Amino acid sequence: MTVPARTLGELKEHVRESLIARTLKLPIQQFIHTQGVSSAFLLAAAIAALLWANSPWKASYYHAWHIELKLSGLRLPIHAWINDAMMALFFFLMGMEIKQEIVKGELSDLRRALLPIAGALGGMIVPALIYVALNHGLPTAHGWGVPMATDIAFSLGVLALIKGVPPELKVFLLSLAIADDIGAIAVIAFFYTSTLHWQYLVIAGLIIVIILLCRKIGFGRQVFFAVLGFGVWLAVLRSGVHATIAGVILGLMMPVTSSVSLEEFGSLGNEMIEEFREATAASDTARANRVLGAMEYLVQRTESPADRVTRKLHDWIAFLVLPLFALANAGVTFSGSMWRPFLHSHVAWGVVLGLLLGKPAGILGACWVTVRAGLTRLPGSVKWQQIAGVGVLAGIGFTVSLFIGDLAFEDQAHLDAAKTAVLLASLLAGILGFFLIEHADRQAAQAQPKG
Repeated sequence: MTVPARTLGELKEHVRESLIARTLKLPIQQFIHTQGVSSAFLLAAAIAALLWANSPWKASYYHAWHIELKLSGLRLPIHAWINDAMMALFFFLMGMEIKQEIVKGELSDLRRALLPIAGALGGMIVPALIYVALNHGLPTAHGWGVPMATDIAFSLGVLALIKGVPPELKVFLLSLAIADDIGAIAVIAFFYTSTLHWQYLVIAGLIIVIILLCRKIGFGRQVFFAVLGFGVWLAVLRSGVHATIAGVILGLMMPVTSSVSLEEFGSLGNEMIEEFREATAASDTARANRVLGAMEYLVQRTESPADRVTRKLHDWIAFLVLPLFALANAGVTFSGSMWRPFLHSHVAWGVVLGLLLGKPAGILGACWVTVRAGLTRLPGSVKWQQIAGVGVLAGIGFTVSLFIGDLAFEDQAHLDAAKTAVLLASLLAGILGFFLIEHADRQAAQAQPKG
């Protein structure tokens, strides 16, 4: 991902007058937006969690996340602040990305969207069935949602390491992962929700109605909507529905189209610049400032609220929220005695086989059936071997798989087995997927006529 164009433009202007911007801000922005850097931070946090949980200070790892903090009258352990509050921001960003894709992205055209949607459905159903088959009738059967998820950051990060990948394949994986996220959100909302308190859901619904009405009449600033959004999150948290669902709902409510098009701005901007020149020529400072105010208003409205908030939030989520989540959730203490129970664990085998076998089998099978039925077709430069490789790569569950595992298992032994299985399967899926896609790309390049 490159530096967002507006951020880059702002920085380049700032560079002219600021040594700090020239020597620090611009290089830092260019570095953190390099493809794969955010995935590297996430991986480093997961490794740090594993090292900490297996160090002489492992007791402090488990103790640290259960220290309670009080904020605005709400008292929660640090682990809950990360998983329920900070991850709500991640799901808020996810909700906006989903809406962007549905409104004006790959998922807006049903025929083009059908292939990744079918792949995502197959990639969720088959892993869940494998898990259920291995855990049927056991107390652990509730964990069927763990092997369903695909980690967007890691899967796209691995794909970016492969040279010569067709752009259509990257778009297919991104669309598949987003459709997969929609399924994961639905699973969390409907199957991993505790006892419902309807009065809080009503309160959340009323606040959402207020937000919609305020947007309709054009009333309210970002701070105002942030306060109302916090109210929705708090009400959903109290209702028993997992609080991250509030983030998704609020993300889906964000407008993804700008109120002033670039063409409109060009036309009105020319008129305003001419008026500004006339005002400065006449030394009419008040009039010149009124024109500047109008131009500032117009400039803000050439960017959709979703784009603006995504631009401001993305780096914080990629380099703070997700690494903190990995640090708090990826730690598992290994010992020589744990491997025998792990190898006999129905949870572990359900997750490993679900991610490593179920994901590619479900994605490839669903895509093949959809294409054979004539409902859609493969993108021109994409081969079936590459779809199979993407299916393996989609077995990188990591973030959302760990998240669902934390919701599914109260027993620490089952949770540790699920975490270990997710980490192991994600590592193997990343390595196997990399080599499969690289091999398929090499074969495709050799098959092309030379000339």
